[in-house]
Amino acid sequence: MSLEWFDRVSGELQDYLESICDEYDEVGHMTVDRAAKHPRIEFFVETSEDESEYFCSLFFDPHNEEFYVKTLELDREQMSKTVLPDIEDIIDEVHESFHEFMEGVSGWEEDHEWAMEDEADDDEVFEQIDVEWSTPEVTAYAHEDEVEVTYQFGVIEETGDGVLRRVNRIKTVDNELLEDETNFIFSKEEANTIIAMIASHADSLSEFDFNK
Repeated sequence: MSLEWFDRVSGELQDYLESICDEYDEVGHMTVDRAAKHPRIEFFVETSEDESEYFCSLFFDPHNEEFYVKTLELDREQMSKTVLPDIEDIIDEVHESFHEFMEGVSGWEEDHEWAMEDEADDDEVFEQIDVEWSTPEVTAYAHEDEVEVTYQFGVIEETGDGVLRRVNRIKTVDNELLEDETNFIFSKEEANTIIAMIASHADSLSEFDFNK
């Protein structure tokens, strides 16, 4: 797993976009989420109400070391993935999305909302439910002081469903600690099936290669 290509693109992309588009230079902004399982770069404009309107999200697959975007295919009612192999393709995708957004292309907001749905912040959901945590955070793996992934098991008090909480912590080159949290909810009936499936296929999984 390597984030070298992600860091290079995220470090240079804003300057590229500002240099080729005066309109983007005036109103366009970007934010980087490096700690997610699939790190992402999001692009937005700020409204007069000091709110952010997002118009493009670039995702990065660290295993294959490639950027991609998600698009909703309305006729098939499913989401497709488009790989962007080089920085020119990435710039073109963001630039085109920016002008589509500024021109108010019909259907853009619906597509964008769908593409971001599976990356929604779990914190908003878990602020509304009470979880009794049965275990402390257990470290699944860690690499020096750079990466740590922990898990924690709990039970939702109202429903009795189980919760598996995953926290991914990454230390950046600037010594900044980034955290990404996801929560998986499941019933008692699902638990044995999940355990059996994982146990049956765990040997086929590959370990992380931090030297890649």
